[in-house]
Amino acid sequence: MLRIVLARMGQHDAAFNPLTYTVWYEYAAGVNAGLNQALDQLLKVKPRLSDADLRELYQMHVADVDPQAMHRIGGELQRVMATMAAAAARTGDDAGEFGAQLETLVTDLQAVNDKLLSPSFSQAVAGTARMRSSVQSLETEVKGSQSEIERLHKELTRVRDESLVDALTQVLNRKGFDQKLADMLERAPQTGHSHSLIMLDIDHFKQVNDTHGHVMGDRVLQAVGEVLKNCVPPGSDVSVARYGGEEFVLMLPDSQPQEAFMLAELARTRTQALKIRDRRTQSVVLTVTVSGGVAQMQPGDDAQSLIARADAALYQSKQTGRDRVTCA
Repeated sequence: MLRIVLARMGQHDAAFNPLTYTVWYEYAAGVNAGLNQALDQLLKVKPRLSDADLRELYQMHVADVDPQAMHRIGGELQRVMATMAAAAARTGDDAGEFGAQLETLVTDLQAVNDKLLSPSFSQAVAGTARMRSSVQSLETEVKGSQSEIERLHKELTRVRDESLVDALTQVLNRKGFDQKLADMLERAPQTGHSHSLIMLDIDHFKQVNDTHGHVMGDRVLQAVGEVLKNCVPPGSDVSVARYGGEEFVLMLPDSQPQEAFMLAELARTRTQALKIRDRRTQSVVLTVTVSGGVAQMQPGDDAQSLIARADAALYQSKQTGRDRVTCA
C-alpha cells in the first residue's frame, strides 16, 4: 500500500505530507466511496492535483464532521421549517376567513336578488375553498418535514455521541477525552478552584491477559470502567474516559485542590475491592489494583502539559510500588 500511495502522490504537484498521504491512502485502499468518486471526477478535468485540491478533498471527504457546526445547521433548519409552518398556518387562516366573508356576501346578495349574483362569485368561493385546502396540505407537509429534520437531528446527535464512547467500557474514548479536555481547559475556573486530571493504570494488566486470556482482560476493563463511573458523584461535571489500553482518565473541572486526590483514592480503593469471578462457579478468579497520578492545571498549561504531568505522577506511583496515588 505504501508503494502504491507514494506512486500516486508522485504523479501530482501536491506536497508529500500526512494530509495528502491520508487522501491517497483512503483512495487506494477503497475504504471511502465518496472520496473515490470525487477524486475520479476531479482527475478527469485536472490530471495533476495541487495542495489546494487535496486539502479540499480531505476537508470534504476525510476530516471529521464538526459536531458544533452540524448542531447549528440542524437548529437553523428547524427554525426555517418552523417559520414556514407558521406562515402556511397564517395563510390558511386568512384564506378561511376570506372564504367565510365571501359566503356571507353571497348569502346577503341572494337575500336581495338572485339575479344580482354572477357566476364569478360562486367561482371565487370555490377557488378560495380550494386555496385553503392547498394551504392546509402545504402546512401538513411542512410540519412533516420539520418533524423529519428533528428526527434526523436527534439521530445525528446520537451517532455523534456514540462515536465518542468506548464500545467495551461505555466511558468516553480517546476522541471523546480530547474533546472534553479541550472544553474543560477553555473555561476559566473560579477563584480558589482548579481543573484537575487523574490518570489511572491497571497494575500488571499484561499478566491478566497472558494468564487468563483476552476475554478475561476485557471483563477486567469493563469492571474497572464501571467502578470509575460509580465513583463519580451524581450531578457532577466529572468525566471518565478510556485513554488507551488499560489506562483511564478522570477530568474534574472547576474543583477544589483536594477533590481530585480524594476521588483518585476512592477509585483506587474501590478497584482494590473488586473481585472478578468465574461466571460458572462464582469463585474469585482474580483481583486488580490501579496506580494513579493527579495533576492540577497551572498557569500556561495546555492539554499536552497537563497530561504529561499527570502521566509523570502515574509513572512515579508505578515506580514506588503500585496500588497508590501520586500528586504532581
